[in-house]
Amino acid sequence: MTNAAQPLTDRPDSSVIAAQNDAFRKFACLGVPPEQPIQGRMHVTHSLMEAGDGFMAEAVKATGMFETFEPENDPDGWHDFGAVTVRGETVFWKLDLYEADSDFRYGAETPNNPATTMRVLTIMMARDW
Repeated sequence: MTNAAQPLTDRPDSSVIAAQNDAFRKFACLGVPPEQPIQGRMHVTHSLMEAGDGFMAEAVKATGMFETFEPENDPDGWHDFGAVTVRGETVFWKLDLYEADSDFRYGAETPNNPATTMRVLTIMMARDW
């Protein structure tokens, strides 16, 4: 029989995706240019925009500086989610990876290929979740 389950040998390298996600997040939030072009955009929720008094800018900066990845908050090793505290408020951020030409309808088939992957970074108040 040849229908036995085959091990996944073509799984994307999580360390490559993590490095690309980190580079995009630092570019989007801190203006640090990546070594190679990485497509993406950043969104913030209305409640974050409405927090006032520079809160959104602090949240964006804290998101860009986040480096505390542990197995509990990064089980796949992609560096695609985090939580930061700004003025006592918890702020979540999440990176989603899509096919670059799919109008955000389909997940990235090759998430480690920045030429075919569009990253979307969403920053939100934890209470929006």
